Amino acid sequence: MQRVESVHTFDQIKLLADSRRMEILRLLMGSPATLTQLAQILKQSPAWVRHHILALESANLIEISETRRTGKVTEKFYRAKGGALLLQEIVLPKSKKPAVIFSGSHDLALEEIAEHLSKHVTLLNLPVGSLDGLINLRQGLCQISGAHILDETGEYNTPTVRHLFPDRKVEMVTLAYRTQGLILAAGNPKSIRNIPDIVREDVKFINRNAGSGTRLWFDAELKKQKIDSAHINGYDSSVKTHSEAAGLISQKKADVSIGLQAAAHQYGLDFIPLFEERYDLVLPRENEKVLSPLLDYLQTINFRTGLNSLTGYNASHSGEQVLV
Repeated sequence: MQRVESVHTFDQIKLLADSRRMEILRLLMGSPATLTQLAQILKQSPAWVRHHILALESANLIEISETRRTGKVTEKFYRAKGGALLLQEIVLPKSKKPAVIFSGSHDLALEEIAEHLSKHVTLLNLPVGSLDGLINLRQGLCQISGAHILDETGEYNTPTVRHLFPDRKVEMVTLAYRTQGLILAAGNPKSIRNIPDIVREDVKFINRNAGSGTRLWFDAELKKQKIDSAHINGYDSSVKTHSEAAGLISQKKADVSIGLQAAAHQYGLDFIPLFEERYDLVLPRENEKVLSPLLDYLQTINFRTGLNSLTGYNASHSGEQVLV
């Protein structure tokens, strides 16, 4: 079975932006070929093909798989180093202060943190949900992640982080405890009181994206209460943030969602609390230095005061390290 190789340098990606080189590479993924064979397929001269072959070879994207000698003629067969390529490169702003990518579960407090730290570090947000955020961290697509994944043992985040990072030293720091529940239209006109009410035909639900901590909790709760998601109007409609869900409800495009109390408060919506969760920041140890302004800020009175002003947030354990 051939491997998928990752292309993760800007120079390699820039080289493949040339459609001619990409076409040659794709042909060599299919099967080895000589300069002459490639020239016939592409209807170009061997010299033209050789120019691009040398560029691909210098970028470590192709290699010589076989050399055949027929009489006085020696032919080299080239092949791609991978059966397929995964292109991944983060283009960061060029400035004197470091740029850090956060990828994980959406959190309202992080927006305030990013604004406070803007003089020291540029914090860029890629909200994808708790699980995908940790996977991005594992793959090097971000420097820090945030999660609130409840394990079947009743523990938040730790079992998942241990599973995804068995061979790497990571640090986990609690950002806050947060209250989640039913986000409802102002005045709760549909008289929704609990999760079984979401199944009613007159109720339109807006879900969170697959892999988010909220979605994982909701799916587990549906299973516990023996509720078939197929009976929920809007189960397959999802958004990536708590604010987006609350915004749709405020616009009367949905009746209910599962999300943060702070998001409901932000839009002047009704809210029924269901559970309190621990939200942790996760970062590899090697990223501690660049992230020190953020980690230091979590220990300040200013941060705790600001966090406690968010409805449904509890700062009593903020900044505490969690043993991984």
